[in-house]
Amino acid sequence: MPEIIETTVYRLNELSDSAKDSARAWYCESATDVDWHEFVYEDFETICETLGVRLKTRPVRLYGGGTRQKPSIWFRGFWSQGDGACFEAFYSYEKNAPRKIRSHAPQDGELHSIADALQAIQRRNFYQLHGEASHRGHYYHEYCMSISVERDSPTYQDMTEDAEEAVIDALRDLARWLYRQLEREYEHQTSDAVVDETIAANDYTFTASGRRFG
Repeated sequence: MPEIIETTVYRLNELSDSAKDSARAWYCESATDVDWHEFVYEDFETICETLGVRLKTRPVRLYGGGTRQKPSIWFRGFWSQGDGACFEAFYSYEKNAPRKIRSHAPQDGELHSIADALQAIQRRNFYQLHGEASHRGHYYHEYCMSISVERDSPTYQDMTEDAEEAVIDALRDLARWLYRQLEREYEHQTSDAVVDETIAANDYTFTASGRRFG
């Protein structure tokens, strides 16, 4: 026989401190299931294009059927050894990249250094260097990127001795930069202030222990 069970529910600001922590933990776990990182990815795509890095894409299935192309970017974080970010891409010289990157991110010295390093090594090789980065292995950090570098010289001139290492270092620095942006965004999205604001805006309710109700 059906029974009616009454439950008292609370808004976040009505909970005890320990129950608030439980409610926040529920939200953080559910929030990280969605694409919270998409804004970071979009900015990274713009930065890559500015530097002459053309991200590869891969097909991803949609819920309603069919597929769409997504950039080949991966990450894992943020608390374990081996966490990081990596990407697959083709690289070639981009004219005025240092000036363009400073216009896009005027306060970001790390990006400025990457752009300057690529510009300097391209200059020493008459702007003929190109490279390819591919993911390898089961982890996602900068050392999971296999990076090859060549020089497209019409006279078959070899690249300078430091060229390969310089390009590899710059692309791995770019992967490290991406990981730091993802980490900062995650910390922001899961901060108490942002979580509390979002829970209140969505009018979520909880039991006295902080368990999500409804």
